[in-house]
Amino acid sequence: MATKTMNADMLARMFLAGAQNIEAKKEMINELNVFPVPDGDTGTNMSLTIMSAAKEVTALENPGMKELSKAISSGSLRGARGNSGVILSQLLRGFTKAIRDEKEINTQILAAACQRARDTAYKAVMKPKEGTILTVASGIAEKAAEMALVTEDLEEFIPAVLEHAAGVLEKTPEMLPVLKEAGVVDSGGQGLLEVIRGAYDAFLGKEVDYSAIASEAGTGAAIKISKEDTADIKFGYCTEFIILTEKEFTGEMEHDFKSYLSSIGDSIVCVADDDVVKIHVHTNDPGLAIQRALTYGQLSRMKIDNMREEHQEKLIRDSIKLAKEQALKDSEAKEEKKPSAPLKSMGFIAVSIGEGMNEIFKELGVDYIIEGGQTMNPSTEDMLNAIDKVNAETIFILPNNKNIVLAANQAKELVEDKNIIVIPTKTVPQGITAIINFMPDKDACSNEEAMLEEIKNVKSGQVTYAVRDTRIDDKEIHEGDIMGIGDSGILSVGRDVEETTKEMLAQLVDEDSELISLYYGEEVTEEKAMAFTKELEELYPDLDIDVHSGGQPIYYYVLAVE
Repeated sequence: MATKTMNADMLARMFLAGAQNIEAKKEMINELNVFPVPDGDTGTNMSLTIMSAAKEVTALENPGMKELSKAISSGSLRGARGNSGVILSQLLRGFTKAIRDEKEINTQILAAACQRARDTAYKAVMKPKEGTILTVASGIAEKAAEMALVTEDLEEFIPAVLEHAAGVLEKTPEMLPVLKEAGVVDSGGQGLLEVIRGAYDAFLGKEVDYSAIASEAGTGAAIKISKEDTADIKFGYCTEFIILTEKEFTGEMEHDFKSYLSSIGDSIVCVADDDVVKIHVHTNDPGLAIQRALTYGQLSRMKIDNMREEHQEKLIRDSIKLAKEQALKDSEAKEEKKPSAPLKSMGFIAVSIGEGMNEIFKELGVDYIIEGGQTMNPSTEDMLNAIDKVNAETIFILPNNKNIVLAANQAKELVEDKNIIVIPTKTVPQGITAIINFMPDKDACSNEEAMLEEIKNVKSGQVTYAVRDTRIDDKEIHEGDIMGIGDSGILSVGRDVEETTKEMLAQLVDEDSELISLYYGEEVTEEKAMAFTKELEELYPDLDIDVHSGGQPIYYYVLAVE
C-alpha cells in the first residue's frame, strides 16, 4: 500500500532519528576529515548542531508543522558549530521554510523543500565549493525534483533520493583533488547522508534509540512528539526476530507475510537478505506473528518489549527530571543579576583558548572572551550570548579560526539591536593584529577597513600533531607526526616539535619580514620556549622575536610573521 503523505508527527520522528544517527556515526565522519588535526571535527560539529535542534523538538508536545519547523530551524541556527554545522543549519532552515505552512507533506512538497534547502545553503556560503556537502545537497534536490514527477509514493521517493545522494557522495573525490589524494569522500556530505538514512529508518518504522538525544536535551527533556497515555498505544508489544529461512523467501512470500502482519499490528519492517529475514512489528499478540514466521523457518534473536509498561516508567522518569529542572530554574531566578557595564560606542568579542591567550586579548581591550577555538568550535548561540553581554552599539567579533567565521556571520544576521562587524580572522595572531590596530578615535567603518587591511600582512603558523594517517599536499603524514600548518596548508612535517617549527618558519620569513611573534602552548615549558627563542634569534638576527605564554592546548606553538 502506497504512502502518499507524512504528517508533523512522522516528520518529527524522522528528524530525531536523523539526529540520533549522525550522533552515533560522528566519529566515523570525523575520520573522513582530510586535515588530521586534533580540533573540532565535521562529525562532532554537525552532531552538536542538529542535537541543538533536537533539544527544541523534544520539548514540543504534539506539534503542528509550523511549530515543528520553527523548532528545527531556530534550534539548528543557534546551535550551529563550524562550517559544516552552519551549512547543515542553513539546509534545515531552507527545508522548513518550504513546509511550515503545510498540514501534510507529499512528494511534490518534499521535492520543493529539498530545492529550497539547497538554495538557502548555497546563498549562505560566500564561495561555494563543489565536492562538498553542498554538492550532495544539490544532488538530493535534483533527484527529488525528478522523482516528484514520476511518483506520489513516499516509499518509492525517499529510497531513490537516498540512493542517488550516496552516489553523488562517492563522486566527491573526483570533484575535489584533496579528497582524492587522501582517499576519502567529503565528511560533510557523509554527515548529511547519515541524517537522511536515520530519518528513513524512522519512516520505515524501525525502532530508534533516542537516549543520546534525551541526554543532549538535558534535565527535563523528553521525547514528547505524541502526547499519549498507555490507553492510546494501540498495539502494546514491540516484537522483533530474525527468520532463518529453510527455502527461498520469494517476493510473493514477503508480500503475504507483510499483509498478515498488517492484519495484527503496525510499524512493520520485513527485510529479506538471502536466507535471513529481519522482522519488526507492533502487535497485541506476538505469538501470532511468531507462529506464522515459524512456517518459513527457524527463529533467532527474538525480542518482545511491553511498550505500555515502558511508557509508564518513562512518564515517571520524565516527571522526576522536570521537577529537578524546575527546582534549578527557581534557584537561578533568585540570583541577583550583576549591573551591566555602561554603554559604549564600540566593543570587542574574541574567540580564544588558553590562559595566556585570554589575558593578551583582555589586556588589548577585548570585552568578552569566548573560550573554544581549536578544540571546540563555539556555536552561533555562544556568539549571541556574548553579544548580549557586551553593552556596545557596535561590536567587532574576532573568530580567530576559519571554521568559526560562518557561525559568527550567522550570529550577526540574527542580531537586530546592535551593529555587528565580523573581522574574518582565521588565526589568533590575526586577531591580535586586528585589535592592536583598533583606533578608538575613529568610527566603526574606518576601523573595519583598517583591521581588514592589517590582517592581510600577517602570516600565521601553528604547530600540532597528527591524529590519523593521511596524505595531503603531496606529504605522507602518519599518526603522531608533528605538523607545521600555515595559512595555505601544511608546510612542514617531522618528528620533532622545534625542528618542524623552524622548517615552517623558513617558508614564512622573507626579506620584508620584521617581527616573529611566538606563543607557546600548555605542553611547552617556559625554559624550553626560551631556549627555542634563542635558537630563532641566532637564525634570524635581523628580526625582532617576541615570545609569550599562550597556554593553548593541542598546539605546541602558534606564531606570526609580520
